[in-house]
Amino acid sequence: MRNVLAIFKKEFFSYIASPVGFVFIIFYTLVANGFFLIVQDFFRQGQVTMRGYFYVLPWIFLFFVPAITMRLWAEEKKMGSIELLLTMPLTEFQIIFGKFLAAFAFLCVTMSFSITIPITLGLLGDPDAGVILGSYIGAMLMGGAYLAIGLYFSSLTDNQVVAFIFSLVAIFVLLLAGIVPMYLNKVGPIVYVFEYISLLTHFHNVARGVIDTRDVIYYVSIIVLFLFLNIKNIEARKWR
Repeated sequence: MRNVLAIFKKEFFSYIASPVGFVFIIFYTLVANGFFLIVQDFFRQGQVTMRGYFYVLPWIFLFFVPAITMRLWAEEKKMGSIELLLTMPLTEFQIIFGKFLAAFAFLCVTMSFSITIPITLGLLGDPDAGVILGSYIGAMLMGGAYLAIGLYFSSLTDNQVVAFIFSLVAIFVLLLAGIVPMYLNKVGPIVYVFEYISLLTHFHNVARGVIDTRDVIYYVSIIVLFLFLNIKNIEARKWR
């Protein structure tokens, strides 16, 4: 665990010690909060709820989360520091899990700046705190799945822009899978498969504040799968 913590500290402080990290947090906060308050016309709706905020969050994450992960491996490869990292007394799992936890912690810090929304709702009315808390937990699970996907694609290239694009496309396909059944307007095994593999379908459940074990298992499975693929990819590079 000490080795994981060492990687975590290195990567996490590289986020918060960089001006880019602060710009990222500010920009995310402005976009997410601004979309909720202005684009969705919160004050005219007259409802003390964050449901609109969480319904658009998968699409906001689509662009912001790959920006968090694109440098984690691509920069190591470009700078040549990956060779030094792989010769250290660290396992591939320790390195990858440390990087994942650092990115996850940074995402949680970034999301915490949306706390102004539930505070505002509390001043305006009596929002359901349980639903809001459940939605935040669901958002963190979904964010973890996005991060695992982005971390894997970052390990495939030494170009951060390419890593960003690959991650964005992969996540977009998994989001789109939840929209396809609506246009097929059919019931059958294929539709159920599309719905199950979709990041969007599972998040719509938790966005209502309902934490279903099936949705938790899905997101944890996505995280485990892409971290496993990441480990195998790094192991293959080490052997080469």
